[in-house]
Amino acid sequence: MNEKMTVQWFPGHMAKTRRLIKESLPLVDAVCEIVDARLPESSRNPEIDEIVGSKPRIILLNKADLADDKATADRIKKFAEAGIKALPVDCRSGKGLDKFQPAVKEVLKDKIQANIDRGMGGKTLRVMVVGIPNTGKSSFINRMAGGVKAKVADKPGVTRGNQWFNIGQGIELLDTPGVLWPKFEDPEVGFKLTFIGSVKDDILDIQEIAVRLLLVMQKNYPDRLEARYKISDFEDLEPYELLELIAKKRGMLLRKGEYDTERAAVMLLDEYRGGKLGKITLD
Repeated sequence: MNEKMTVQWFPGHMAKTRRLIKESLPLVDAVCEIVDARLPESSRNPEIDEIVGSKPRIILLNKADLADDKATADRIKKFAEAGIKALPVDCRSGKGLDKFQPAVKEVLKDKIQANIDRGMGGKTLRVMVVGIPNTGKSSFINRMAGGVKAKVADKPGVTRGNQWFNIGQGIELLDTPGVLWPKFEDPEVGFKLTFIGSVKDDILDIQEIAVRLLLVMQKNYPDRLEARYKISDFEDLEPYELLELIAKKRGMLLRKGEYDTERAAVMLLDEYRGGKLGKITLD
């Protein structure tokens, strides 16, 4: 990871968000953490465990439709072994979100019973929604709130302030802006987050991002590259040579003998993010 990424990707509003999360914790009964199912570990903010502490937790593995089904099932099992309820969902289509409210009531059953014992059986359950940028928090809230719209965009850093949303069944959600963490201990995590768009593309050269993605794809999913780009016998190619081959196959010619690898890089990332390379988990 170069110095440019380390310095520029952590804007000041993210430090403010960490403070907001800490200050808002006493207002909520549970925390819903949204992660990207394609990066079930790399898309988790490692500071959240420390910040949230013992608060009951639900993890939504969003974009599960784009992730390897077996890898998602294995991750949900690991979360369960750690005492955390996790659900595979797709926040844009709403698939799996019908299980969210029952899950809230399941993890807060002791709280609900305590409220009943105090004669406050109808008390609203409040859940804070957290997650790094571009994992689908706004899409989730829009779906659950049924028309009370939060801002949505396919880029990090759109949501800026905390908002409450009533989603019915006696549950309210507290939205928080997406927050990354101050430093990547593992440079590969930073690159993986650029693959899914949680770190802005302009932090690094787009071709460097694409080459890193191809390196992972060559190792773990070569059949997907072969099927999508109609290429073969590329096992021994360097990733940049593979990017040139993809540009050649797609007719991306700059001038005689030279191929537009920048255009190919943009296409590769768009197609990966759009699920056109198949169901892929990179963690």
